[in-house]
Amino acid sequence: MAALHEEPAEVAAVQPDPDAGTPPPPPAVPPAAAPAAGPAATAEGEVAGGGGDAAPAKPAAPGPAASPAALDRQTLVAVLQFLRRSNLRESEEILRREARLLGDDLGAVALSPASAGLLGGSGSDADSGEALLGRATSAAAVAIGGNVATVATSSPGVAAVAAVPPGKGAVVVEDQPDVSAVLSAYNQQGDPTLYEEYYSGLKHFIECSLDCHRAELSQLFYPLFVHMYLELVYNQHESEAKSFFERFHGDQECYYQDDLRVLSSLTKKEHMKGNETMLDFRTSKFVLRISRDSYQLLKRHLQEKQNNQIWNIVQEHLYIDIFDGMPRSKQQIDAMVGSLAGEAKREANKAKVFFGLLKEPEFDVPLDDEDEEGENEEGKPKKKKPKKDNVGSKSKKQDPNAPPQNRIPLPELKDSDKLDKVMNMKEAARRVRLGPECLPSICFYTFLNAYQGLTAVDITDDSSMIVGGFADSTVRVWSVTPKKLRSVKTAADLSLIDKESDDVLERIMDEKTASELKILYGHSGPVYGTSFSPDSLWATDHYQPLRIFAGHLADVTCTRFHPNSNYIATGSADRTIRLWDVLNGNCVRIFTGHKGPIHSLAFSPNGRFLATGATDGRVLLWDIGHGLMVGELKGHTDTIYALRFSRDGEILASGSMDNTVRLWDAVKAFEDLETDDFTTATGHINLPENSQDLLLGTYMTKSTPVVHLHFTRRNLLLAAGAYSSQ
Repeated sequence: MAALHEEPAEVAAVQPDPDAGTPPPPPAVPPAAAPAAGPAATAEGEVAGGGGDAAPAKPAAPGPAASPAALDRQTLVAVLQFLRRSNLRESEEILRREARLLGDDLGAVALSPASAGLLGGSGSDADSGEALLGRATSAAAVAIGGNVATVATSSPGVAAVAAVPPGKGAVVVEDQPDVSAVLSAYNQQGDPTLYEEYYSGLKHFIECSLDCHRAELSQLFYPLFVHMYLELVYNQHESEAKSFFERFHGDQECYYQDDLRVLSSLTKKEHMKGNETMLDFRTSKFVLRISRDSYQLLKRHLQEKQNNQIWNIVQEHLYIDIFDGMPRSKQQIDAMVGSLAGEAKREANKAKVFFGLLKEPEFDVPLDDEDEEGENEEGKPKKKKPKKDNVGSKSKKQDPNAPPQNRIPLPELKDSDKLDKVMNMKEAARRVRLGPECLPSICFYTFLNAYQGLTAVDITDDSSMIVGGFADSTVRVWSVTPKKLRSVKTAADLSLIDKESDDVLERIMDEKTASELKILYGHSGPVYGTSFSPDSLWATDHYQPLRIFAGHLADVTCTRFHPNSNYIATGSADRTIRLWDVLNGNCVRIFTGHKGPIHSLAFSPNGRFLATGATDGRVLLWDIGHGLMVGELKGHTDTIYALRFSRDGEILASGSMDNTVRLWDAVKAFEDLETDDFTTATGHINLPENSQDLLLGTYMTKSTPVVHLHFTRRNLLLAAGAYSSQ
């Protein structure tokens, strides 16, 4: 049986722009059909990808040439006929009205073979219908001034078109794609023997470009490599795919190695069906953040080389977030990239977030016994301390960044809740003020003989109990105070108790069952999460979830509520952190930068900042209001499973599988942040190269990984983990 042991040897004690215009397309592309309807440009920059710009010219097919005007008209009519057949009358009317076409004009123009393939057919024509429809609609959007939204399909032959007012951004109407629709995007479009030449040509161009552009353009290597490989595999060019993978997989960044191992197992078309990693990568456009100068350099190169294969992948599978300004350095890029789907879009972090704290309900705090008037040892009356009014409130003023008081319905405080808050405030009055000159004492709880496999730990807010979740499906609760754990008396005994008595809560407990340990049974698998309800806010009267937060591309590995209860943060194996609005379930922040699954989250006491830890051994600091990374703490050499701010927010403690607890200066880490307008617009800041000046102390255990940290109400730091003999 696991034994809880306060390990003295492991106790560390320390005392006192608007868009400048799109470059002209290659001569081989008809001028009227070159641009495409993509997301609209914003004040901060433009968005490329998914139909954002014209593809380089393709070699002309043999046959009689049609004039640009005729091709443009054929394309427009093809889209109108498709809308009519699909019963999308409203969209058809809007498109016809904007293009100034009458209803009788629909049958007056003969369709080209490509346009006919749009509306039906068999064999390869039918297979490429979706791609043709997308190109046709893009061209039609140019003819009517760009007021038609992008077309998105969820299955062959089904599409939706939405019109938007002039000047508004295009809206994509899209259903969750099924497997067949996802894989069909990899239909062969180029010579498989030339894929290595295409990729190596682009690689040579980027490596020979100026230093200021090389770092940004190098972000293309990984997503292009993945999509080109998958395209070869899907079209059953297995030998070419194997050669392509072996030649270029070593050029990818080290933090993609886990993904590449999964990719290497997809060697046949049959392997791709139902593969989660492949579907996630395909259905979520890989996001790249690139300066306008670097993007224009790439675009000109692909147009000059007429490299259609790579340009098609850029248009169909990548989302290029373009910003105006100087290109980012490699250090800035490396700090933000690494997730399964690239960086987060800047638009994803612009929603208003109420990160301030709620004004707590006001109530009087009774005086302590020692505060009451009486006589001292000399027989003289004690001086009565002045009583403060409404000290139950942290602040009499409403935090300007706080949400409305009634935004989230919170239950009324019971007398027991008020009593607990009173005790909390009394403890806070005796709290040690921490800082670089006054570090906290650390008490380590070691789980010995934990052969069941310790998988989760939590400590109550008042530090009276500790709970462990184990791989054998048990939950074990210990009391860490002289007060033992007791069970409720039987029904027969309860009937004899006066329920109106003041000490009824004590009377219902059976002293015969008192013990330091209670074992809870009920789970049928490993227990990966434990939590004590801090103030009985958990909704236990519902057997269905009150909110479902969907959006991560892989398993959710950790969660944490914001101090004001209006938001919840989640960390995932997709290497992203998301912040969700509890009120409506919307994702209001997406943070990228970790190079491995996230395993720990901690909000600062004032609610403004978030600290995150992952398998990459880095602690990243985030400004929730601006949606920016503002710090990076390096020092751990293994997964960080525990993060906790001190009660006053002065110290950040981190615990890792490297058997260490590290203390960081949180005040210094967050002071003098450069969050000006340009920084917010571009989505990045200059991080200090060395974080060692923020490290206040490192404390090692004998052989115990640190899986949980907790600051008591008086700022004593408690740590916990299971002893490992290895």
